[in-house]
Amino acid sequence: MNESSPYALPFVVPPGQGKVMNAFGSELTFHMTGEHTGGRYMMATILAPVGNPGPPPHYHENEDECFLVQEGRISFFIAGQWNEVEPGSIVFAPRLSAHTLKNVGDTPARVLMSASPAGFEVFYAACEKEFQKPGGPDMTRITEISAQHGIHYV
Repeated sequence: MNESSPYALPFVVPPGQGKVMNAFGSELTFHMTGEHTGGRYMMATILAPVGNPGPPPHYHENEDECFLVQEGRISFFIAGQWNEVEPGSIVFAPRLSAHTLKNVGDTPARVLMSASPAGFEVFYAACEKEFQKPGGPDMTRITEISAQHGIHYV
């Protein structure tokens, strides 16, 4: 975006570029954020280590999310049940649908994630600050941050 236009401008994100953040046991590299897309879209790569249980099951009031499994064995909780999906699978979690994901394999997993509208990156940055605190995060504070961003645990 530029200051004189409310519209996003075309851009290219080279390989290896993006803002890296860590929370909930996973590393996310944010390739595009609301700052880049006029608030319409966010895209990140999730790196989930072996044994990572992922975030607690939750739903978003604001964002639809889409996940493309690129590497590893990932199980998604969606539509009330766990589904292990293979690389190349796409999982769509519309707003208000309870979901989560976890690495169930014996190698790190990589998942491309997108959300519309943008805003998830702002939530994740706030959570990262809590997860960086000595002794780990205050989960009551994580729940408060989540609610402020329209994310609720089930």
